Amino acid sequence: MYRKEKSIQMKSSASSVYNNLSVLPISDKSLTYFTVVHGNTVNMVSASADGLNFSHRQLQSKEGSVAVSSSLITQASWCVLPSRVLLVLTSQKGIQMYESDGSIMVYWHALDALETPQGQAVFARGIAPVRGHHICVGTSSGLVMVFDIPAKGTNITLAEVLAEHRDAITDIACETCELQDMPADLVTADDAGILCVWKIEEDFKLINKISAYGVTCSSVKLWAGIIAAAYGNGQIRVYDALSGELRVQIDAHARWIYTLDIAPETGKLLSGAEDSFVQIWQLNRSTDPGAIEVEHLHSECVTDTKICGARFCDPQGTSFSVTGYDLSEIIRYAQL
Repeated sequence: MYRKEKSIQMKSSASSVYNNLSVLPISDKSLTYFTVVHGNTVNMVSASADGLNFSHRQLQSKEGSVAVSSSLITQASWCVLPSRVLLVLTSQKGIQMYESDGSIMVYWHALDALETPQGQAVFARGIAPVRGHHICVGTSSGLVMVFDIPAKGTNITLAEVLAEHRDAITDIACETCELQDMPADLVTADDAGILCVWKIEEDFKLINKISAYGVTCSSVKLWAGIIAAAYGNGQIRVYDALSGELRVQIDAHARWIYTLDIAPETGKLLSGAEDSFVQIWQLNRSTDPGAIEVEHLHSECVTDTKICGARFCDPQGTSFSVTGYDLSEIIRYAQL
């Protein structure tokens, strides 16, 4: 169903962190931007549609405007809002927001280590734009910070803090389906495997809290009121966002799942894990009320690679890219 295409070489390899690949297609310029985290550095690559021309850039972890060599970056992700696109980095020191090409830092938020219990790691992780003008970022203390983003400029403010989680945030997902009146706008996941489901009205309202079952939820996605959550035991669990009820449980991988992605226009779901496999699934609402169907579409083995990042490269899911721990390339696949 998919064929391997020319790989993109990076200046440094990928770190073993969750969701360690972000993709931003720029259709009007026939370009695709990629980011992969390595230690305290983010590899940025822009690639032409024909895969022949590449441009490289590296961003370092910073505290304000000063580079911090000892501060590990935990995630890098583009946040597409109606009025602008920002590149958001999370690290052990704080949260950085850049213009989409990484050229200008527009905001820096420091994490307060004094508020964290002694002996507990301090970091931010989990990034998602939310409908309208917000970007949500998770922290190691379980807080979810909601930033208000202006249409332009640097006047970014911390508007709200969501405090339902008690364990470190692992991932955050916004509703990706373009249809109106979806039952939920945001899902947050933590190290204990708990999922919190949120709806935005005048403020953020918790509508469901899905209990843990003893395994970390490493990655989560939200599409058309369907929650897909990936876990450390290799399972994908599919929930109804409105009721919070489990609809489907898939033994998807033999080892820890590190990444999920979803194609917003088709409902294709991609999963990548330590077992070197990328799996692609199709999500659908059944004709039965509340029922959800999952169909397996494709399996791809990236030999001897602990996959830590995998993303679709277009809204239809006709192409995807993969990277893995200690791998200095982004491997690309396109539909036959």
